[in-house]
Amino acid sequence: MVFLRLFRPRGWILLAVGALALLLALVLGRRDLLTIAVFCCALPAVASAAVYLIKPGFTVKRTVTPVLGRVGSPVSVTLDVHGRTPGGGRIKLVEELPVSFRDVPTFTHPHPVVPRGLLSRYHYSLHPGHRGVFTIGPLRGQFSDPFDITAVQRGLDDGGRLAIAPAAVELPSISLTDGRGQDGSHSTPELAHASHDDAMTREYRYGDPLRRVHWPVTARQGKLMVRAEESVTTPEAALVIDRRATAFGESSKAMERFQIAGHSMVGLPELRTTVAFETAIVAAASIATHLLERGYLLRVLDHSGLPGFASSESAQDPGAEEYSGSQGVFDVAAALAALELNESTPTPQTPFANGLAHKLHEGRRRGPLVAVTGLLSEAEALLLADMAESTQSAFALILCQDPIQSEPALEVLRRAGWRATALTPAMHLEQAWLNLDQPAALTRWQG
Repeated sequence: MVFLRLFRPRGWILLAVGALALLLALVLGRRDLLTIAVFCCALPAVASAAVYLIKPGFTVKRTVTPVLGRVGSPVSVTLDVHGRTPGGGRIKLVEELPVSFRDVPTFTHPHPVVPRGLLSRYHYSLHPGHRGVFTIGPLRGQFSDPFDITAVQRGLDDGGRLAIAPAAVELPSISLTDGRGQDGSHSTPELAHASHDDAMTREYRYGDPLRRVHWPVTARQGKLMVRAEESVTTPEAALVIDRRATAFGESSKAMERFQIAGHSMVGLPELRTTVAFETAIVAAASIATHLLERGYLLRVLDHSGLPGFASSESAQDPGAEEYSGSQGVFDVAAALAALELNESTPTPQTPFANGLAHKLHEGRRRGPLVAVTGLLSEAEALLLADMAESTQSAFALILCQDPIQSEPALEVLRRAGWRATALTPAMHLEQAWLNLDQPAALTRWQG
């Protein structure tokens, strides 16, 4: 996009001189004054046309470090700009940024310490205060003619994409499993029955190579047995993220733009979110990181049983449900950058119903289930309570303004064997997480 500034101060002075010379030429009848008038009036017009029509060739390379930013952590941006103006003069570069980043970086090209015509490199830092997917840039250059009569502003590139993920909180270790190791894995020898050989084998499956057949055990049991691939199984966990708009604040305000310090999100991504949902996002990021760093294969679902990040603009693979390892930590954080509340639909699906139950029953190695929800009605809590049958252990964080609001739902969940607690704005996430490991989270409402 090109923005032409009609004239700079020198251009207006020339026009004024030209107008005065023309007036004097008419009054005094002097041809030389008429020549001066024509020159002073024509020069600004020619300069404007030249600056507008001549397009200087510039290349811009923008490098963002790290690739995925985190709320509260600085992001470094490097601009490599190569090009020169037709007249060889210096130009002013301005990097356009969303309003939330406040300071707009400006530079002079070529860089003062770089020989003209060579590559100029510039650096600046961003300090994101909110998650989302932002556009940084485009980089704009202000070009003028050699006489500094007029100026034009041109976009030198299309800008770049910057994803800012929520900052995960380091959670303390709590017991997530029943009678298993700290990481939730089963040791194969614990499963031994007749002998150690039996413990290290399993029934033959279509596609298994014959070299893995264990003939002594096959002869003893009368059916084809093969050596197991691994002696330790990978633990599996599930994370359910509630995205119902009505569960995270008043329904009339659930779809409003999230506000920061009383100012609307001008220049920020238009996420459908609320303050309570932002807390839920941080909790989900922290829990997912906690589980993945402990070796769990993590399945992430939403309240309807759909892939948890199916609607996230920032998800690497929106259809993915399972995550593992350090790559899983990165992918979950990236997907949470743009996760929003659900829009209301004419026929909304029943939350925590058959779709979610079916997905949880599919688990190959049923480990802990953690649900991060907004306010639940007793009927919704009853539906969620039934999910405990599909898991080894079940935990729930219910976000609310006052713990009294969540007591009916907490009672239902605890009676079904869940470890459940409320998370309020006045409570630290670490404390709420520790509360799940306390007897009160399970037994407060029993008996």
